[in-house]
Amino acid sequence: MEFRELAIDGAWEITLKRFGDSRGEFMEVFKDAAFREATGRSLDVKQVNTSVSAAGVARGIHFAQIPPSQAKYVFCTRGAVLDYVVDIRVGSPTFGQWDKVLLDDVDRRAIFLSEGLGHMFVSLADDSTVTYLVSAPYAPGREFGVNPRCKTVGIEFPAVDREGRPLQLLLSEKDLAAPGLLQAAEQGLLPTYAEQQEFLAGLR
Repeated sequence: MEFRELAIDGAWEITLKRFGDSRGEFMEVFKDAAFREATGRSLDVKQVNTSVSAAGVARGIHFAQIPPSQAKYVFCTRGAVLDYVVDIRVGSPTFGQWDKVLLDDVDRRAIFLSEGLGHMFVSLADDSTVTYLVSAPYAPGREFGVNPRCKTVGIEFPAVDREGRPLQLLLSEKDLAAPGLLQAAEQGLLPTYAEQQEFLAGLR
């Protein structure tokens, strides 16, 4: 496994080592020792989720409040998605910024997002299948979102699918009804950078 830190502190792109022959291929999708060495922490998996999305489906920007929030280790077993990490931490040097990683069934990369970060993806192919290893179970009372079309964040959505065809975005009513980043901050929904750093320090 190769880990590359993204532009948002607390997020990594992971390139998986693949072993292939005439039968197909094998890879270790998650390896605790390599993960600990790269990130300086462990990932105590409490739940595993899978979503299947048509081309153009956008899911996010989602996050859970601290504590305990929800760290996510995400990979795509079929199809392709453009996966985004969004800095929603009030007081962070990169507040409102984002980075992205292409997750697909060709290059076989994964992405890890620490607790306190926002997450979304856009499917680039029909039946894109995404699996999430998460550090905490779903808890409706502390799960929130930021509108994916928030101008403050300014997500650059893909214009075409992985075949080069025009891509029409499909957004849920719930995600479109979510507040913008600054509105969410005013409502006290967002984590602060200080509390996130304190929480992560307790995991190391």
